[in-house]
Amino acid sequence: MAEKTTYFVIKEKAVPEVLLKVVAANKLLATGKCASVQEATEQVGISRSSFYKYKDDIFPFHEDTKGKTINMVIQLEDEPGILSRVLDEIAHFRVNILTIHQSVPVGGFATLTLSVDVLEDSGDFTELVTAVENVEGVHYVKILARE
Repeated sequence: MAEKTTYFVIKEKAVPEVLLKVVAANKLLATGKCASVQEATEQVGISRSSFYKYKDDIFPFHEDTKGKTINMVIQLEDEPGILSRVLDEIAHFRVNILTIHQSVPVGGFATLTLSVDVLEDSGDFTELVTAVENVEGVHYVKILARE
């Protein structure tokens, strides 16, 4: 079973500088201002190893997620019923699925990419992520973007 992920909301002044630089490097890569991780890490002044260590663990928080589009990637085992269980968990939180794409499984795993609209009556989004992470056969959930 996957380890439960706990999320924290902290003020920027309490975040270590290296983590803020990881966020800045991710932004440079996402906007195309830097073409490589090497270039982005040099520009913000951190090592590539620091970037890779934290790149999937920190992202900017937007206070109002209601009415926002959230893009996520879920890696799951290639076994019947897992996708159905993931979608069932999402349905419990009254989140509107805008797009869904499941890759062709490779090496026993498939990647599911979802864009969801968090509605006014949706539950807590961090609880949704935890519920999906706890579905048997799900290896990880990664939030790509919030709009």
